[in-house]
Amino acid sequence: MTKETFLHEKHVQLGAKMVDFAGWHMPVQYTSIIEEHNTVRNAVGLFDVSHMGEVFVSGKDSLDFLQKIVPQDISKLAYEKAVYCQLPKPDGGLIDDLIIYKLGINYYLIICNASRIDEDLNWMVRNSKGFDVTIDNQSHNYSLLAVQGPKADALLRKMGLDTCQESFTIKPAKLRNRKLLISRTGYTGEDGYEILVENRHSEELWDKILEYGKPYGIKPIGLGARDTLRLEAALHLYGNDLDENTTPVEAGLSWSIPKDKEADYNGKSVIMEQLKNGVNKKLIGLKMLDKNIARHGYDVYFNGEKAGVITSGGVSPVLGANIALAYVKNIKEICTGAVVQVMIREKLHDAEVVKRPFVEKRNKVKF
Repeated sequence: MTKETFLHEKHVQLGAKMVDFAGWHMPVQYTSIIEEHNTVRNAVGLFDVSHMGEVFVSGKDSLDFLQKIVPQDISKLAYEKAVYCQLPKPDGGLIDDLIIYKLGINYYLIICNASRIDEDLNWMVRNSKGFDVTIDNQSHNYSLLAVQGPKADALLRKMGLDTCQESFTIKPAKLRNRKLLISRTGYTGEDGYEILVENRHSEELWDKILEYGKPYGIKPIGLGARDTLRLEAALHLYGNDLDENTTPVEAGLSWSIPKDKEADYNGKSVIMEQLKNGVNKKLIGLKMLDKNIARHGYDVYFNGEKAGVITSGGVSPVLGANIALAYVKNIKEICTGAVVQVMIREKLHDAEVVKRPFVEKRNKVKF
C-alpha cells in the first residue's frame, strides 16, 4: 500500500500532480518544474519531505556504536551540529547516505532516505550487538518540511523563529508553543532549513510558512524541482548515484572521510586502501552538446569503447542545458574538457566533461 504524509490533503488542495515515489504518494509538481526550480534559486520554496526517515540513537554506547557504522569521526561532532556521512558495508558499498545530528550527550538524530529506512534500521540493529544503545525509529511520528532559497532565513526570522546561524547546525525552537527542531541543511544547493515537527502540527506549520512567505514569493515545491535542484548542485541521489556496489571514494565523497579516524568501522580497510591506491571508476559531470537528455542507465562511450553509465540526468534550468552525472573508467584522458559520447536511442551524442557542481552552491553560511 502506498503511504501518504500528513500533508497529503494540502498537496491535493493545491492542485499538485501526485506520483508514487519510494512507496509514498508525493507531489511531483504544482505548476511547472522549471517555475518551481527558479523560485527556489531566486526566492524561497516549501517542500514536504516527510517521507524521509528519522531515527534517534541514545544510550551510553551511542558514540561507539555510531563510530562503528559510519566513516565520519562522530567523536568530533559538537553539540547541535550536523555531519554528512554514509552507511557502508564491510566491502565499502553503501547501504545509504545520512545526516547525523548531535542533540545532546549520547543523543543523536539520523536522517535517512525514504527508500532505505527498513534497510538502514535492519543494519543498525544487526550492528548494535554488544552496545548499550537504543535505536528508536520515529519516522512515523514526525513530518519534515524544507524551506529552501536565498530568502529562507529572512522568512523564518519574520515568523519569530530563532534560526541557526551556521550551516549544518540544529537547534530546538517553538512556534505557537509547538516544539520544533530546525536545522540549517537542505538538498538544493541553496541556503535553507529543514524543520522537524510532530505530525499533528504539520498542517498548521505548512499553512503558517506559506502565509508568512507570501511577501518573499514563496511557492510549494514538488519532487520534480527537488531533483533538478540537487542535480545542478551535483548532490547524490541514493539508488542512482550511490548504491551497495559503490564506495564513497568511487562516488567522489573522499572529502567526507577522515584520514585520521582511529576507530574501526565497517568497510574501513577497503575505503582506506582506495584512498591510498585509487579506484577503477569515478563520478564525473557531463554537459550535453546538443538538445538530447542523458538519462539514468544510458551508456557512456570514449574513443569508441564503452566507458561507463549515466546515473542521473536532466535539464538545468539555470544553465539552459542538459546535464548528467556518470560513472566512468578512472583514466586520466576522461577529464574536464574531454568529450565523450552518450548512447541515446541507438545513436551517440557528444557530451563535455565539466566540473561539479554544475551551478555554484550557496548553502555554506558561517558567522
